[in-house]
Amino acid sequence: MAVTGLVGIAYLLIHMYGNLMILVGPEAFDEYAHHIRTFGEPMLPEKGLLWIIRVALLASLVLHVWAAATMWHRANAARSQRYVMTRRGYGNFYAKAMRWGGLAILTFIIFHLLHFTTQTVTIGEAHASPAARVLDTFSHWWGVLIYLAAMIFLGLHLLHGFWGAAMTMGLNSSLKRAEQIRFASILVTTIIVVGFMIPPFAILFGLLD
Repeated sequence: MAVTGLVGIAYLLIHMYGNLMILVGPEAFDEYAHHIRTFGEPMLPEKGLLWIIRVALLASLVLHVWAAATMWHRANAARSQRYVMTRRGYGNFYAKAMRWGGLAILTFIIFHLLHFTTQTVTIGEAHASPAARVLDTFSHWWGVLIYLAAMIFLGLHLLHGFWGAAMTMGLNSSLKRAEQIRFASILVTTIIVVGFMIPPFAILFGLLD
């Protein structure tokens, strides 16, 4: 779970960078989208690298969900009788946020693919231009709201997931290192969430031409 989670974080940072290209202009965004499809030619066929990335991400996602389901099952099987008293706190909140937030993120990923990749679902109209899809989607307030809700769930998931991955891999060798991990988890989560939401709000409030 830790390794596949870190793969997901790396992809999110790259994807966020690509989304920010819309701030440069629609032409720059479309050129970036085209470059991804033709990267590696002629050694790779058109969309060759894109499909390699898709397959790798799908495998990572399946393994991540499988690991989550396995851990959830083990946790439930470890104690057949519930505790008499449940202590409420941040740990309990993050545990629920990881489980149900993870399901919400999985649902959003499916929606995101149907929306931007296949255009089976549209917010506004269907467009051949990737930049036009982005601009049309986030010119609707409810389109921005959907993605904002997804980023909130993603932020909670990343905040605890980054910390948990570092703990799992034994990086918390001291109190100082644990504090550094906590700071890094907050920093990475903030960069990803804010980075993803800059384009939607910039488009919604008319800050882009």
